[in-house]
Amino acid sequence: MPQPSAPTAVRNAPLILGSTSRYRRELLARLGLAFEVAAPQVDETPQPGEAPRALAERLALAKAREVAARHPEAWVIGSDQVADLAGEPLGKPGTHERAVAQLRRMSGQTVIFHTAVAVVGHGAGFAQTDLAPVEVRFRTLHNEEIERYLRAEQPYDCAGSAKSEGLGIALLEAIHSDDPTALVGLPLIRTARLLRAARFTLP
Repeated sequence: MPQPSAPTAVRNAPLILGSTSRYRRELLARLGLAFEVAAPQVDETPQPGEAPRALAERLALAKAREVAARHPEAWVIGSDQVADLAGEPLGKPGTHERAVAQLRRMSGQTVIFHTAVAVVGHGAGFAQTDLAPVEVRFRTLHNEEIERYLRAEQPYDCAGSAKSEGLGIALLEAIHSDDPTALVGLPLIRTARLLRAARFTLP
């Protein structure tokens, strides 16, 4: 989609992370920018026939825009991650039973984790998005391994039920990505790129 031109300047405008995810909060803190956190009020239900990539991009932008509408003086970062198993979106399991089912389906398979990020400046008329796909190849997992992992990690708030930054790394054969933090939940290379486009000063 056409991208609007960058604003002329950022004059002490507040920065808000439109997410309650502690993983995204910890990642964004690495950039050394002061920011606040706000919970976006967005329906995350996929639209009929919506591809996982399109879903991640739509939700990242929707989250940023919803928070920006409530804080028009601020710059807002929105992000979303959708696991893609052969074109089917896999969300956060929420329960042990759903996590077991997800990991059984992903056993021995390659899953694409689409992590989208958006930066919106409501007052500046600025909105840009980017997407970082991460290819993850799972080992062949036995039921006992799945149960041990889930009892130890309890990754029920993670898309695809696997925390690569924790014990979940032991479930994997390989990870391929050009933005290494994307799998955790916020692609910092792309986030920094969007913030620079919005005229934030970064190293």
